[in-house]
Amino acid sequence: MSAEGTWDLSISTPIGTIKAVTEFRYEDGVLVGTAHGAGEEVTLSDVLLEDGRLTWKQAVTRPMRLNLAFALTLDGDTLTGTSKAGRLPSSKVTGRRRTLPAVPPR
Repeated sequence: MSAEGTWDLSISTPIGTIKAVTEFRYEDGVLVGTAHGAGEEVTLSDVLLEDGRLTWKQAVTRPMRLNLAFALTLDGDTLTGTSKAGRLPSSKVTGRRRTLPAVPPR
């Protein structure tokens, strides 16, 4: 099971649904990632995939400054779980891996 690829995430927060894109890849055998959303790009920290559970942390400044902790279950091309920001209630997160476009035969 691999988390590599580009994922479209939907995060249901108290201020509305936030759309984000995360990208995961391996660098020197370590899973790393970046997230794009609300006009900013951030590097993910403590990225870990273990027994189908994908976790990471990230700091954002938009729409407000928050330190987020994600805990998601990976099932093929879907992610489900939560994002937690400090003492705020957990937000439901769903994600879908983008599929690569088919390369037409030459």
